[in-house]
Amino acid sequence: MTFLEQLQAHKGGLVRLKTELYWYTGRSWDGCPGRVCLLLDSETVRDSSSSDPESAKTANAGPQIRSFGDATACFLVDGSPHWIWISEKDVEILK
Repeated sequence: MTFLEQLQAHKGGLVRLKTELYWYTGRSWDGCPGRVCLLLDSETVRDSSSSDPESAKTANAGPQIRSFGDATACFLVDGSPHWIWISEKDVEILK
């Protein structure tokens, strides 16, 4: 099962983001490693020009992740949904 398939099968479940989030809106790194989020949706890497202006990335994700086959996911973060570029090594799917 690919990483994307694992995420899609886990919609509505909890995921731990092992690293901090880097917010593109100028907030920079958030200083909250180990954050637990509700997974709302996931898909292949989205075009950065169409991404949520509040989007973020994990430490090992970013524009280069297309070559690694990672994904974007919509998480509930601090009470609001956000699309986040994620790398498989930065995510723990909680059972």
